[in-house]
Amino acid sequence: MANYYDIDDILAEEELVPAVFQKTANAVGIFDCCDDMNKVGAGMEVEMPFWLARELYVKQAVKIKVPSCFDTKERPRDRHRDEPLKRRDRTKDEIGADAAHVDLRGRCPYFYNFGCKIARLTGDKTIGPFLLVAFRTRYKEVLIKAYTAASAVASKHLTLLTQEEMKLYEAGQSSTMAFKKWRMGGPRLLKASVLGRRKRKPTE
Repeated sequence: MANYYDIDDILAEEELVPAVFQKTANAVGIFDCCDDMNKVGAGMEVEMPFWLARELYVKQAVKIKVPSCFDTKERPRDRHRDEPLKRRDRTKDEIGADAAHVDLRGRCPYFYNFGCKIARLTGDKTIGPFLLVAFRTRYKEVLIKAYTAASAVASKHLTLLTQEEMKLYEAGQSSTMAFKKWRMGGPRLLKASVLGRRKRKPTE
């Protein structure tokens, strides 16, 4: 369940996930149906918000599939069909090649938060390490841009960042501005208040 007081957590659960119905569901007009009966048949795959997919999953009504941007596995060839090997989304390959310039925001604005939710619900143990690698490789670049990049360069880089990375970037900029303000003026050394109250013992 989303944190009621965290708007980012609520918006993360609005992200769409592919889900396959395990049984026929009636009166579900919010989905694209194959007929005019306002129902979804068993085995049909639809996309729905994560919060809804989770509730239906708990009731064993649907099976949730890992969204393509988190899928690190290759799908085997179907021996009964003459079709090529299905490959995973290129997100993992792009992160391995040049993580700092991958548009994760375009994949999912709440990439890390949403990925953790998907991993817990699907039990896919490859998602956690994948998220960790992505964050580690982008963390340094985000802070470098926050501390040193010119506004034109930074604005272009910001379009690639997830909401979590944007908060990190803003924190880095805030600390940089505070440091510059301190360096330009104001007392450099502050006397601890406890030192002002100390009195030397009289010598005999």
